[in-house]
Amino acid sequence: MTGTTEPTDPAIGAERRKTARVRWASGAAVALALLFAGAAAVASAREDAPAPRTAGAPAPDSADAGFARDMAVHHQQAVEMSFIVRDRTEDEDVRRLAYDIANTQANQRGMLLGWLDLWGLPKVAGGDDPPMAWMGDGGGHQHGGQHADGDADGALMAGMASRAELERLARLDGEQAEVFYLQLMTDHHKGGVAMAEACASRCTVPVEQRLARGMVEGQQSELGLMRDMLTERKARPRP
Repeated sequence: MTGTTEPTDPAIGAERRKTARVRWASGAAVALALLFAGAAAVASAREDAPAPRTAGAPAPDSADAGFARDMAVHHQQAVEMSFIVRDRTEDEDVRRLAYDIANTQANQRGMLLGWLDLWGLPKVAGGDDPPMAWMGDGGGHQHGGQHADGDADGALMAGMASRAELERLARLDGEQAEVFYLQLMTDHHKGGVAMAEACASRCTVPVEQRLARGMVEGQQSELGLMRDMLTERKARPRP
C-alpha cells in the first residue's frame, strides 16, 4: 500500500530527533570555531602591533572601520545568547531560530574581522573611542546599552544585553527562557539594524555597504518572526 502517512514507530521518531540534534551540534561546532577564531584575533590584536596599513584602506576612525569593529562585538553577543537558549528549551522553532542567528552572525563576524585585518587596522577601538562614535551625532551616547530596568552593566552599545540579563537567561527554562531570549534578541536586532543602516549610508567600501544592507533586510525579517513567536507565547517585545 502506498501513501505519505508519517511513520509512527517510536524508534524512527527518536532517530529523527537524534539527527536534528546532530545537525545542531555540527552547526554549533562551526559557529563556535568561527567565534573562537575571532576571539583569538582580537586577543592577538591587543598583544601585537597591527599589520602595516594597506594603501587605500579606510582610516582607523572611519565609519567603515568603526562599523566593522562594533558590529563584530555586537554579533558575538547574539551568538552567545543563541547558544544559551539552545540549552534552556526543547522548542524546535526557537532552537531553529537560534541556530540561524548563531550561524549567520558568526559568519558575518568573521568577514568583518577579516576586513580589519586586510586593511591593517586594529580590531579593538582605542580607549578614548566610545562605541558607535563613528555614527556621528553623539551616536555612542544616544544608543548606549541602557535598558528599561536601568541596568547598563556590561552593555556596550545599541540593543546589547547586560551581563545580568545574560545570567538571567541562563537561569530560565522552557517558555520563560524562550520569551526572554526573543525579547533580548528583538532589542539586539533593533540596535543592529540602526548600526547597519548607518553603515549603509556612511561607509565607503562597497562590499561592506552591501553586507550592511543585507543585515538590515535579514534582521528586519527576523524581527517580524520574533514578534509573531512572542504573540504565540502571549508576550510582546519589551517597551
